[in-house]
Amino acid sequence: MTRVIVVNHDPALAAEQSAMLRASGYQVEQCGGPMAEPCPVLGDLPCPLVDRADVLVYDAWAAGDSDGGRRLVAHLREVYADLPVILTAVDESLGWVETEGPGRVTPLTGRPTQEVLRRAVEAALEDQGMAV
Repeated sequence: MTRVIVVNHDPALAAEQSAMLRASGYQVEQCGGPMAEPCPVLGDLPCPLVDRADVLVYDAWAAGDSDGGRRLVAHLREVYADLPVILTAVDESLGWVETEGPGRVTPLTGRPTQEVLRRAVEAALEDQGMAV
């Protein structure tokens, strides 16, 4: 079974996304992100939750602001280069979001539906390994 980690600064959105992913057949764990608890990834250390994951669904604003999100994703890509990352809550103000190369993510704008999340997970898993 595919294991997904959902990281979102908003507990209600995290619960909503987790429920949709579970309904799509994924095993899901949640994390409140670096605003809620210390984040080992920001210290370039492995994270026990991420270590168990097949795909990551991160809120672009999980670290509080655009620059924090950029740093968090950069650290994720350094520590977990081959793990697919889906970035939610992406908007035009996030000029740092990369869709190709080693820093690539699968960006989702707006509030994703269950079908959009499911398709993003499947596409990210198919693309896994292309970033290394």
